[in-house]
Amino acid sequence: LLFRFSARLDLAAVYDTDMLLAYLGGTTFVYLLGFGGALLRRRGLEEAAIEGQCAAIGNTGFLGVPMLISIFGERAIAPLMLALVVDLIVFSSLIVILITARRDGRIRLATLGAVAKGLVANPMIVSIALGLGWSATGWTLPAPADATFALLGAAATPGALFAIGASLADRSAERVSVAVWLSFAKLVLHPAAVAVATLVVFPIDRFAAGMLIAIAAMPVAGNVYILAQHYGVAPQRASSTILISTTAAVITLSFVIAKVIVFTG
Repeated sequence: LLFRFSARLDLAAVYDTDMLLAYLGGTTFVYLLGFGGALLRRRGLEEAAIEGQCAAIGNTGFLGVPMLISIFGERAIAPLMLALVVDLIVFSSLIVILITARRDGRIRLATLGAVAKGLVANPMIVSIALGLGWSATGWTLPAPADATFALLGAAATPGALFAIGASLADRSAERVSVAVWLSFAKLVLHPAAVAVATLVVFPIDRFAAGMLIAIAAMPVAGNVYILAQHYGVAPQRASSTILISTTAAVITLSFVIAKVIVFTG
């Protein structure tokens, strides 16, 4: 899905400085709210990193990409890719660096190398990079290849929904008060912050602004739990937040997307 659409995009259509700063700024603001809230409760740097991630990083890859493309069409792919790259490169790297630096007492080159290796191997980043690389050649995808990618890409939405459901099957809500706060930050404060950033601080195209707001309204990403479990830092809290935010998103995300449809015309 990502390769097929990015193969037909110009890099200039994906990258826009104001769009980048708007999404990064709004997301950073909410990340700091989650991070700071944990520190105020004296939970320590590692738990603060997990809570900051819960507050700011949504399920863009599994849910946002297939859903918004199916609703808004190919125009949605450029802001989707930009938001996905920001989440993966900036914030997914940040949580690893913060936790390992806290445990090692310093930032080691080996840690930065592991982060870089993980980014290079990430299939979402790889598919976007390869697609833009193909686009740069000026070639069009051969019809059989394009049809094959379209067929496989069409499986993204049902496959993603099945994966999300399966990931929630064995989850139970613990530390509910914190999970509710983090879910509120993700589902309400994050899209609100991105709306202010895209419409007031760094005014951008209405459609792009609407897409970034919808992306910010996505529930907490499943990879937050994977990282929490891997490092042994508050996995139950991350799990509960994913469960609660995904359930509540049935209402909140539907509301935001409906408003975005009206806003973008």
